[in-house]
Amino acid sequence: MSDPVSQDPPQGPVNPLPPVVVALFLVVVGVEAIFTLGEQGIVGGPGAIGWRQGALQDYAFSPRVFDWMVQNGRWPAEHLLRFVSYPFVHGGLTQTLFAAVMLLALGKLVAETFGEWRALAVFVVASVLGAVAYGLVPGETQPLFGAFPAVYGWIGTFTYLMWLRLGQMGEQQLRAFTLIGVLLGLQLVFALIFDGSNQWLADLAGFAAGFVMTVLMVPGGWARLMAWLRRD
Repeated sequence: MSDPVSQDPPQGPVNPLPPVVVALFLVVVGVEAIFTLGEQGIVGGPGAIGWRQGALQDYAFSPRVFDWMVQNGRWPAEHLLRFVSYPFVHGGLTQTLFAAVMLLALGKLVAETFGEWRALAVFVVASVLGAVAYGLVPGETQPLFGAFPAVYGWIGTFTYLMWLRLGQMGEQQLRAFTLIGVLLGLQLVFALIFDGSNQWLADLAGFAAGFVMTVLMVPGGWARLMAWLRRD
């Protein structure tokens, strides 16, 4: 496998988005469009007002359900689905728009640099591990939904690739962590001030999953990281 860090994204008059990113984006915005149109009474009739709440109940990740599965050693398929379905259900239009913009921007960069299928693998694994980390928070009962833990997985990939690139250029490699530091700092402040949500823990776990997966998938990535950590 060639080193993705040494590859520049394809250039051309029109640089289309990678298909896997387009597909994920269309699912996210398509689901939100159905909910929004239903809430506005444009489709579905009176019952459409409850579509979003019903989807959150059925497809969001539930810490209570997770606790039940762990305690009973039972893993029904409909509840395992929640680990990968929650990124496609959002609490409202604003959350969806933020997630969709980040998905397009980071997905394009990661898929073009790192490869579409590796990008998709990071998206899925970050979603799963983000949910697991959230489910392990003691006393947490609020459902987890939205694409942010998966997108933070791509931020993890971007961070490691940037870390490598800065090393090749002889620059300070810790600068690669600026983006995740700013985003998590802002998110933690908002959580403390407004809603006390623990979702930032799922986002952090998603970031860590993306970072570690990228280290393992880039040729020589683990050796480079260990050499950097051991140096004086």
